[in-house]
Amino acid sequence: MINGPAAILMLADGRTFRGIGFGSRTTVIGEVVFNTAMTGYQEILTDPSYCDQLVCMTQPHIGVYGANDEDIESQEGTIQVSGLIVRELSDYYSNRRAVRSLSSYLENEGVAGIAGLDTRALTRHIRDGGAMAGAIAPADAPPDVLREQINAWGSMEGKELVSQVTCRRPYVIDSDGPARFRVAAYDYGAKQNIFRLMAARGITVEVFPADVPAGELIAREPDGFFLSNGPGDPAACLVPIQNVRALLGRAPIMGICLGHQLLALACGAQTYKLPFGHHGANHPVQDLSNGRIEITSQNHGFAVDSGSLEAIGAQVTHVNLNDRSVEGFVVPDARAFSVQYHPEAAPGPHDSRYLFDRFIDFLTQD
Repeated sequence: MINGPAAILMLADGRTFRGIGFGSRTTVIGEVVFNTAMTGYQEILTDPSYCDQLVCMTQPHIGVYGANDEDIESQEGTIQVSGLIVRELSDYYSNRRAVRSLSSYLENEGVAGIAGLDTRALTRHIRDGGAMAGAIAPADAPPDVLREQINAWGSMEGKELVSQVTCRRPYVIDSDGPARFRVAAYDYGAKQNIFRLMAARGITVEVFPADVPAGELIAREPDGFFLSNGPGDPAACLVPIQNVRALLGRAPIMGICLGHQLLALACGAQTYKLPFGHHGANHPVQDLSNGRIEITSQNHGFAVDSGSLEAIGAQVTHVNLNDRSVEGFVVPDARAFSVQYHPEAAPGPHDSRYLFDRFIDFLTQD
């Protein structure tokens, strides 16, 4: 276990956990969530969908393989979480690709962490009380000031965060080998492994910032459109919703995570906040078309309302076996489909990578 300055984690409901600070010695505020993945902490740290969140890892021993320059999911190459919460942080790391310790990685990027607290108790507290705002701070931080900062931060509901994580200018991911298809993608905070898997299937991806008018994507005359993952409340993404609505029926559409929610809202369905979200690499999902069970990687705090999907004529294709929430749907008339989880994983199992092949099937249909 590391040695370091005393630190605290204070939650919006007043519960406080004491531990040891690591990384940057700053005060950070965000929504506290727990992630049940056993590996892949660097991919989690760099996933833009975690913008404005303090992530508690339920795996107790974190940092044993350090950090490297390869397992990065953000296009900017930077850490995206606001803070990291762990039970035991290893002060020794060993991996042939590692170039630094996890603690120095966070410190170099100005991200705060706290170790040595009871992450099982914290996880149960969040599971029972729901995800809530919290602060990681030095132990001598004035409690009243922290409470004011946490209250001022508020809730994830109503927060538009896409503008903070979308790419600043368009860019292109070339296909591996001859291009079979060309897809125009909206970047709401995309994980780069999505585009790697598309490129491996012969797709050239033209990536656009979230605020680029839909007409510019349509003018490119792509074979299809892609809507990426991203952070925040989907209902607060007014411009992206309008853009997606304008894409409907123009060419096949695939959405993932936030893109899944934005597709639903653009079609007239509704979303809602989950009590504590789905964050981890071991969530069971059933494909209703064949009964197959997939173990999936997930990271989201909102979900699509199933009843509102029925009202717009969409068909639910996948359900979460833990809480029966919607994990996928298709809109046949619009040639559009989406899933709530991450078929590209990173980290996580590869059970759902067939969905990229399903997208190709959509692209080849007349």
